Amino acid sequence: MSKSLLIFVILNIITILTVMAKQKITQTAGHQRLEESAPESLHICADTSAAPVEQLELTQEWDKTFSKSDKVDHRKVTFVNRYGITLAADMYSPKGAEGKLPAIAVSGPFGAVKEQSSGLYAQQLAERGFLTIAFDPSFTGESGGMPRRVASPDINTEDFSAAVDFLSVQPDVDADRVGLLGICGWGGLAINAAANDTRVKATVASTMYDMCRVTSNGYNDADDSAESRYRAKEAMNAQRTEDYRNGSYKRGGGVVDPLPDDAPQFVKEYYAYYKTTRGFHARSGNSTDGWNVTSALPFINFTLLDRAGEIRNAVMVVHGENAHSRYLGEDAFSKLHGDNKELLIVADASHCDLYDNLSKIPFDRIVTFFNTWMKP
Repeated sequence: MSKSLLIFVILNIITILTVMAKQKITQTAGHQRLEESAPESLHICADTSAAPVEQLELTQEWDKTFSKSDKVDHRKVTFVNRYGITLAADMYSPKGAEGKLPAIAVSGPFGAVKEQSSGLYAQQLAERGFLTIAFDPSFTGESGGMPRRVASPDINTEDFSAAVDFLSVQPDVDADRVGLLGICGWGGLAINAAANDTRVKATVASTMYDMCRVTSNGYNDADDSAESRYRAKEAMNAQRTEDYRNGSYKRGGGVVDPLPDDAPQFVKEYYAYYKTTRGFHARSGNSTDGWNVTSALPFINFTLLDRAGEIRNAVMVVHGENAHSRYLGEDAFSKLHGDNKELLIVADASHCDLYDNLSKIPFDRIVTFFNTWMKP
């Protein structure tokens, strides 16, 4: 080998070694991947921090559909879910309480706000010794998230677990005694959250809906066919195109108003709650212009309660004897296993009686259930 060729080879070896020194060879499944090392100043670490709490505009005056109790303290709080959405909640705690308390996160009905039924439940439970929060779901009420008035079986299940996150780190909460209470559509979501979140010690589903089943199949499964679902999806997907073209979302309307003379009895009951002074609230979709029309799409494509039979902790399903939705609660209960599961049918009660009728809502039984299964 000539001297000039030798020098050329040596220089090439030096060059190759230099390049390799600047590279990291990472072994991956079955092959090698070369990564160019960047100067230390250019290294970018993945941001693992939690999403910041959005500064929400929260009403400070009492604007609930029920009277304020003199037995509890009340304040507004906020917390962030796993998707970075800031949720607004009313916190209720027993006056003069000391030490760490059992806690319950409350939400529902579906399309309502925390100033309605969920707040009433939360305040009543706080009178009986629990620290509670009633929260607005993502994209609704005073909570954050855009666009407004959209629902998601995944995100709304996560909302409950985010509430558990928040409650578990409060200094006056016993993190080993945290429960959920969901009303109407949020009853099914509460059970779904309990199936996923092992921190939840006890769950109550009151006058519950399985929103995926009702959306997919209609009431009493009367529209349970591929053709019916296709027509519904076709209409909503056409609306998606229009929404994107218009830059805004069409609303589906809340509870029907004016009320038709031939409206089904359960619609009349919804009207009597959401559209009168009994339960009307200006931030409530059910009281005003409802959800976005396309909001129902994921509830057709996904299911709830698939893992309900795997819930090890306690669950109580409460339903009215005369509720049009009773079959949903009874069918959900049939999926549950274990001697810590309870089905309570309230005599002579309708679906909406369990929204706010204090003579019908079985608070004593609910409290006994929580105290039994959330023992220290």
